[in-house]
Amino acid sequence: MRTVPGNTDHVIVVGAGLSGLAAALHLLGSGRRVTVVERAAEPGGRAGRSTLGGFAVDTGPTVLTMPHLADEAFAAVGDSLARRVELIELHPAYRAHFADGSQLDVHTGAEAMEEEIRRFAGPAEAAGYRRLRDWLEALYRAQMGRFIDANFDSPLQLLHPDLARLAALGGLGRMDRRIGRFLRDPRLRRVFTFQALYAGVPPARALAAYAVIAYMDTVAGVYFPRGGMHALPRAMADAAADAGAVLHYDSEVTGLRRAGDRITAVRLANGEELPCDAVVLTPDLPIVHRLLGRAPRRPVRLRHAPSAVILHAGTDRTWPHLAHHNLSFGTAWEDTFTELTRTGRLMSDPSLLITRPTAHDPSLAPDGRHLHYVLAPCPNTDTGPPVREWHDLAPRYRDSLVAELERRGLDGFGASIEEEHLVTPIDWARQGHAAGTPFSAAHTFAQTGPFRPRNLVRGVDNAVLAGCGTTPGVGVPTVLISGKLAAARITGRLLPSPLTSALPGAAAGPAAEARRR
Repeated sequence: MRTVPGNTDHVIVVGAGLSGLAAALHLLGSGRRVTVVERAAEPGGRAGRSTLGGFAVDTGPTVLTMPHLADEAFAAVGDSLARRVELIELHPAYRAHFADGSQLDVHTGAEAMEEEIRRFAGPAEAAGYRRLRDWLEALYRAQMGRFIDANFDSPLQLLHPDLARLAALGGLGRMDRRIGRFLRDPRLRRVFTFQALYAGVPPARALAAYAVIAYMDTVAGVYFPRGGMHALPRAMADAAADAGAVLHYDSEVTGLRRAGDRITAVRLANGEELPCDAVVLTPDLPIVHRLLGRAPRRPVRLRHAPSAVILHAGTDRTWPHLAHHNLSFGTAWEDTFTELTRTGRLMSDPSLLITRPTAHDPSLAPDGRHLHYVLAPCPNTDTGPPVREWHDLAPRYRDSLVAELERRGLDGFGASIEEEHLVTPIDWARQGHAAGTPFSAAHTFAQTGPFRPRNLVRGVDNAVLAGCGTTPGVGVPTVLISGKLAAARITGRLLPSPLTSALPGAAAGPAAEARRR
């Protein structure tokens, strides 16, 4: 593994999101002096927090899986996730609602899920689920240490016996076909393949290896931090400060001072310069490239994942059939992905994620009120409507989204809203996200593993990248890993994540310590 040469005593981390805070904690644990510089008024990055009246809103991810990866970062400074955050394991992890009126609770426990599938689709599908679960666990074991929790210096590193094991498992085939070998019911296949959208690729074109995301969602456990997802980066920032990090908020980095091939200081918007021996850059790639003064040349232009419209709604009521996380599937499926990734149309028959965080933490809303987060995937601004069109499109799309929710059983949703905020590709673009998407570069084969933008910067000896645009990719678990991988480039120490801590029934990791509800 290549590492940053020379002195690395003082490291500046640009960005206090999950990747930057993970990098900071791992660096602190290796004895580095760390300064974190964040343009916002508080930590979190994409996992931020805003207020709508008396409602506390998570502005980014709402699903937490693989919490042992966060625990690794805390453990680097002798702390623990369980000491800082109360985790609630969600049962069910999701509730899936289908266009035909059927409903499926997605459990991460094997027996509970097998029984639910037997009720929903019969004994043959329940047996198929058991085989699928075994395959997902094997897929996770084959990938985690070699292809996910790993720094790549060359594509030749793929030539390892683990690649043969992955191929033997069918991981180099197509995701939907491989899942179809276990499950014939098209509704069940959606539950175990929709995760391809996280990777920015339709299930019909995604590598089967990306079913590892389904493993995280449907096997390893889904958690909710009391206080909302923002409680995680807040706790990580507190742990970093207690371990000696200096954190500067409301401090935007506008430039980097260089001496030869090394960065010697970061320049803030107020003109102040902070000297450093190395720097970890976590903003989205366009901002990083602007700071560095150039973008690396690639044979083919980066393709970006679809974007999302999010409606945050504080309401005076809720709907009893909603679980904490809900998947609302339309009738269309293949056409939905075609619209999102090829034709650039808004979904004509949308599939939605509806999250109700007040189901487990009523303190996020005023007494008797409820918070709903509705995510509707949409094309990014390279494929679909450009940013300028969203100014007129946004209110119309909001109204059609509310009408669709009411058609799907959330009667009176629009009238119940007391506070709301609509997030569209306009807002993602304003934050510096390429193609108006918070999901960065899509996980096509040419943008995966050693072919993804590298976390070492060519031509700069002491700059390292972290975040969803670099290795290993998009999602809360992977950005936490990216912070660890960035720190390893500086310290030379990369301790592999223990596989057993993410396997069902294992005693290791925070799931064994956290208080469950």
